[in-house]
Amino acid sequence: MSQTGKDRIAILGATGYGGGELLRLALQDPAVEVVFATSRNRAGTPVGKVHRNLDGVTNLAFSDPTHDQLLAECDFIFGALPHGASAEVLAPLVDAGKRVIDLSGDFRLKDPAEYKEWYGREHPRPDLLKSAVYGCPEANRAAIAGAQLVASPGCFATCINIALLPAAAEGLLSGRPGIVALTASSGAGAAVRETTHHPIRAESARAYKVLKHQHVPECVQLVRQAGSPAVEGMDFTPVSIPITRGILTIATAKLARKLSQGELNDLYELYYNREPFIKVLLDREPECQSVAATNYAEVRPRLTHSGELHAISTLDNLVKGGAGQGYQCYRIMSANQQDEAAPPLGWLGTWP
Repeated sequence: MSQTGKDRIAILGATGYGGGELLRLALQDPAVEVVFATSRNRAGTPVGKVHRNLDGVTNLAFSDPTHDQLLAECDFIFGALPHGASAEVLAPLVDAGKRVIDLSGDFRLKDPAEYKEWYGREHPRPDLLKSAVYGCPEANRAAIAGAQLVASPGCFATCINIALLPAAAEGLLSGRPGIVALTASSGAGAAVRETTHHPIRAESARAYKVLKHQHVPECVQLVRQAGSPAVEGMDFTPVSIPITRGILTIATAKLARKLSQGELNDLYELYYNREPFIKVLLDREPECQSVAATNYAEVRPRLTHSGELHAISTLDNLVKGGAGQGYQCYRIMSANQQDEAAPPLGWLGTWP
C-alpha cells in the first residue's frame, strides 16, 4: 500500500479492450493508485492516445516494468494478457507472494488435461491450478476474499453461470443443458481478424466454435461444484451478432423435480438476494442495452411447457463478463475496499 493509503495496482496488457476497461474503472476509484499500465510495444505512449475515452482523465503512460519493479511497487496485479502467455508471466509473481487477478483462461480449470483438451496446449504451471480460485463472486465470494490467485471467468461463462447457478445450487441440474448465446464484436478483442472485421460481421449473424467453445468446461466445473454433480456437459452454440458490446444467453435444462413458476421465481430471487449486481427480472425480458458499460447482469427464469428450466441472461461482455468482474474480485480481496458495489462498478461510462 502506498503512503497515501491506496492500493497500488498494475494492469499487465493494458492496451486491449479488457485492459482499457480496467483502467476506466481503476482511475475512478479513490482507493486505488494505478502504478503501471504495461505494454511492451506501446511503452512511453500516453494511455489516452490508445484509450481515447481516457484522454484528459489521466497523465499515465504505458510502461514495461521489470519483474522486480512489479514486486516492489504493487499490491495487486491484474493480468489482461492472452491465453497461454498469461500463465507464464503471472506465475512468477504468484510464486513471489503477489495477489493476482487473471482475466485469461489459464487458471480457470482445475484439471491440466482438460486445459490441454480445450486450449490446445500443455499448461505451463499445472501446480497452481488447484490453489487458483474461480472468480465468480455469486458462488465463491468467501474463497475469493482470501485468495492469492483469482481466475476471472470468461464472458460467455459468466452469462451462462448467472442463468444456471440458482438451479445448480439446489441440485436440480443433470444431463446436458443446452445453451445459445449471442455476443458482441468487442468480445473478439482489439485485433482485426477476418471473421470479426466489421464489414464482414455487420448485418449478419454467424455461429462459431459450435459445441467446442473453451468456456464450456469452466461452466460445467462450476455447476458441479455448486451442487449439481450429475451435469455431464453442456451443448453450447455461440453466435456473433453486429453489436459492439453485450451478451444475451438462452439456457434450457431438465430439472430434477417439478417446480411451479412461483417456486422458480422464489429460488432465483432468494439466491441473488444479496448479490449487488444481479437483477432478477419477472416482468420484462433481459436486454444488453440496459446493462451496457456496467457490472450489472439481468436474468429471467421461466418454466417451459414441459416443465424444464428456461433462463435468459444478459451482461456487458467487457465489464461483468470481463474487467468489471475481475475488479469486483479485487474489491472483495482488498482490506482497503469497504463496498464491492460502490462506484465506479455500477456507473455508466464511455467507450470509443
